[in-house]
Amino acid sequence: MHYDVNTIPVGVLGASGYAGRELCALIAGHPRLSLAFATANEQRGQTVRAGGRTITFQSPDDVALDSAAVVFCALPHGASLPWVTRAREAGARVVDLSSDLRPGHGGAGAVYGMPELRAGANGTLLREAIRTADVVANPGCYPTSILLALAPLVRAGIVARGATVIANAASGVSGAGNSPKREYLFAEVSDDYRAYGVGNTHRHLREMTATLDTLGADADLVFTPHLLPVARGILSTITIPLTSALADPLALYRDTYADEPFIEVTDAQPTLHDVARRNVVRLTATMIAGTRTPTLLVTSAIDNLVKGASGQALQNANLMLGLDETLGLPT
Repeated sequence: MHYDVNTIPVGVLGASGYAGRELCALIAGHPRLSLAFATANEQRGQTVRAGGRTITFQSPDDVALDSAAVVFCALPHGASLPWVTRAREAGARVVDLSSDLRPGHGGAGAVYGMPELRAGANGTLLREAIRTADVVANPGCYPTSILLALAPLVRAGIVARGATVIANAASGVSGAGNSPKREYLFAEVSDDYRAYGVGNTHRHLREMTATLDTLGADADLVFTPHLLPVARGILSTITIPLTSALADPLALYRDTYADEPFIEVTDAQPTLHDVARRNVVRLTATMIAGTRTPTLLVTSAIDNLVKGASGQALQNANLMLGLDETLGLPT
């Protein structure tokens, strides 16, 4: 549906978390959206500044879900689904930022919200399904960084059959949320660097393997996340055994993402500074020397709170509302 009014009301459930506050700030700067409500049950009544505007948190039970054209659900994993259902029953469309409806998590009825990803035998971009979706499952931060790096290779059929793809990814501390935990205190993370979710146990793995299966992948994925002593950002390095060496490793990426405003293919190694507070995936690829099997190294960087969460959610909402996909998003 296209809206002709000056502003379109949207609401944020779970606005006190890092992703929720980032969403509120992006909405505040959006030329066509207005914030109908922002909820935070434990912080209801508290006032914060986001995007240069003052926001007072409300209890989710006190807001009119039908006052918003789109509801962003930024509630914790496992708590989101009932509110997605309530928002839909109220007539709002929903972008869910939790894992509850993503691939590999029982996401029947929700469209996977990665607009640049091609799915199905005919390779249709998911953005076409997002435009008409009632519920969009916003991807996880690590899957955004890793899947967009792997998808062109998988679709081209050049990943070696039965290969083991190794994805090592490092994230800023904001990726763990803002619930107080000892291991995320400044004194614990400063000047340190560590792996977690080792042994293929991180919850994002299910989302990635389920999505790769739909693309026809015949490979194992070994995913190891790491905690960086920085506030935001994800840097992923992914090694992929190939059927044969690529003379120009970036050619496939440039062709695949030529028209994508939020994917940057570069000759230089991407850094977190390149993507900070931007709704972009910046990536490069190079053949690895000295291996018996032709192996490609892909490096991918995103801001975990923007393209990895709130920015991608707003990108999806723009599509759902018939707006320019790039509207209100930092590039």
